[in-house]
Amino acid sequence: MADISTDVLIIGTGPAGSATAALLSTYGIENMAVNRYRWLANTPRAHITNQRAMEVLRDLGPEVEKEAYLHGTHQDLMGENIFCTSLAGEEIGRMKSWGKHPLSRAEHQLSSPSHMNDLPQTFMEPILFKTACSRGTQARMSTQYLRHEQDPDGVTTTCLDRLTNREFTIRSKYLVGADGGNSLVAEHAGLPFEGKMGVAGSMNILFRADLSKYVAHRPSVLYWVMQPGSNVGGIGMGLVRMVRPWNEWLIVWGYDINEPAPEVDAAMATKVARDLVGDPELEIELLSANTWTVNNMYATHLQNGRVFCMGDAVHRHPPSNGLGSNTSIQDGFNLAWKLAMVVKGQAGPGLLDSYSVERAPIAKQIVTRANQSIEEFGPIFKALGLLDSIDPVKMQQNMDARCDDTAEAEAQREAIRQAIAFKVYEFDAHGVEMNQRYASDAIVTDGQPEPPFEKDRELHYQPTTWPGARLPHVWLYDDAGEKVSSLDLAGKGRFTVLTGIGGQGWVEAARTVGAELGIDIATHVIGPRQRWQDFTGDWARAREVRDGGVVLTRPDQHVAWRSEAMVADPAAELRRVLTQILAR
Repeated sequence: MADISTDVLIIGTGPAGSATAALLSTYGIENMAVNRYRWLANTPRAHITNQRAMEVLRDLGPEVEKEAYLHGTHQDLMGENIFCTSLAGEEIGRMKSWGKHPLSRAEHQLSSPSHMNDLPQTFMEPILFKTACSRGTQARMSTQYLRHEQDPDGVTTTCLDRLTNREFTIRSKYLVGADGGNSLVAEHAGLPFEGKMGVAGSMNILFRADLSKYVAHRPSVLYWVMQPGSNVGGIGMGLVRMVRPWNEWLIVWGYDINEPAPEVDAAMATKVARDLVGDPELEIELLSANTWTVNNMYATHLQNGRVFCMGDAVHRHPPSNGLGSNTSIQDGFNLAWKLAMVVKGQAGPGLLDSYSVERAPIAKQIVTRANQSIEEFGPIFKALGLLDSIDPVKMQQNMDARCDDTAEAEAQREAIRQAIAFKVYEFDAHGVEMNQRYASDAIVTDGQPEPPFEKDRELHYQPTTWPGARLPHVWLYDDAGEKVSSLDLAGKGRFTVLTGIGGQGWVEAARTVGAELGIDIATHVIGPRQRWQDFTGDWARAREVRDGGVVLTRPDQHVAWRSEAMVADPAAELRRVLTQILAR
C-alpha cells in the first residue's frame, strides 16, 4: 500500500515540470510535483523566452502572461548582440537579434499575440510553480526520486524525504520525469538516446556590478568578448550576459573538459570579470559560481508505458538559441491535455503514444540546432584571424589587420560582417521557435499535402492551418472594439471548432459529438454580425478553408483537422476525426 496516491506524479519543478503541473491542475487533474531541493532554481540559467512559450503562459491565463512580462526584460532591451574586445574596449561588430531588426519585428508581431522577452529561470519557475500550486498541485520540496516500478494499472515511485531521511512511496496512474539533464527517471525507464554528454566545459560567474556606462547606449542580452589567448583553446571568447539591466550579470567562460573542473573563487571571478569588462579596478559582488558541461544528446523515444520524460531529461544541449526552457514548456503543453483526457476517460490510452511521436523530432531538432550554433562561431574566429596562429601576439595582430587600408583588409572586413550576420541562425531563428508541425495519429490530414516552406524554415515562421501546425494568429474584433487573438479562441484544455457563415452545421455537430464523447468542444463562427468579426480579412486569408469549412484545433492550439467546405453529414465527419484522435 503506497503512502500517497495521485493521478500524475511529476519529478522536477523546473520549466517543464512546473508548466505540466500548472496545466494539469488547470484541467482539473490531481497531480503532485516533487523537487529534491528546498526551493526552485537558484541561478538564472535559462532566460530567452520566445513567443510560443509565452503563448502557453497566455493559455494558462492573462494574469500568468502579465506577470511574466512584469519580471522580464522587454524585447527592445534584448537588443543587438555585441562583439567586442571588452565592454570598455573596441567594438568589432553587432547584429540585430531577437526580433530587433524592423523586418524581423514585423514578423514577430504578425505571428503571435505574445511578445518575446528575457525572463531568467529564477523568475519563470516561481510563476509556473505558484500557478500550479494555487490551482491544486500538491508540491513536496526536499523530496528525492529514487526509483519506480510500473504495472498495468499504474506506477509506484519510491522517494526519499531528505528532511527525515525516510523513504516513502507514491502511487500514480502516470509518472512524468522532468528531472533535468542527468535524469534518473529517463535512465530507469530505459529511454534510448543518441549523442554525447560532456563535449565541452564551461563555468558560470554570477555577479552584481553597475556596468551602465559600458552598455546602456547599446542594450543587449549578450556581449561576446574576444581576447586572444586568454582562455581554453587560445581563442579567448567569453560571454557577458545581462541578467538584470544593467547591474546583474552572468559570465560564461570555458575550461578544458579533459582537465578537472576549476575551483572558481572570488579572486578568479573578479579577475575574469575585470578582463572581460575591461576595467582593472572593477569591484564585483560575487553571487555564485559553478561549472557545467556542454551536451549534445537527445532521446529518440520519450516514453515507456506509463512513464513520460520531458525537458532537459530528453533534450540535452548548450544554451545556444535560447531553446531550453521554451521547448520544455512546450513539451508540457503537448502532454498535459493528453494525460488529462485519458485520466478523465475521454480518450483511450493510445492518445498518449502521440507524445513521443510528436515531440521526439523536436528534441532532435533543437539539440542539433543548438550545437550547430556553437560551430557557427568558427567563421567569426576565422575572419578575425584567430585560427591562423596560437600565439596571442600574432592573433592580436591578425585582428588589428582589419583596420588597414589594403585590399586584404577590405576583404577581411567583409568576411567579418558576413560571419556576424550569419549568427542570425542562433540569435533570430524565428522559424526554429515557431514552425513545429506534428505528424501522428492525433492529427488527421486526410491526405492533404504539407505546404512547402517558401522561405528558410529556420529563420522564418510560415503560418498554415494544415493539420499538425499551430493555429495561425490573427486579431479578431467585436462591435464594441474588443479584440482577441485567434489563439485565444482555441486552447484552454478544449478542442475548438472555428468556422464561418454557412458553417452552422459544424457548430451543431460539435454539440452532438461532444455530448456523445463526453468532451467540451468550443465553437466560434467568425463573420459579419457574429460574436467575432474579421474586419481586416486576416482570418479569411489565414484559415485556408472556405466560409462554410472548418478548422478543428486541439487543446494545445495545434490544428487537428480541417475541411475545405461544409459536408453532407458534418456530425459523422467530426465523429470520425475525434474518434481517431482520442483513440476511442
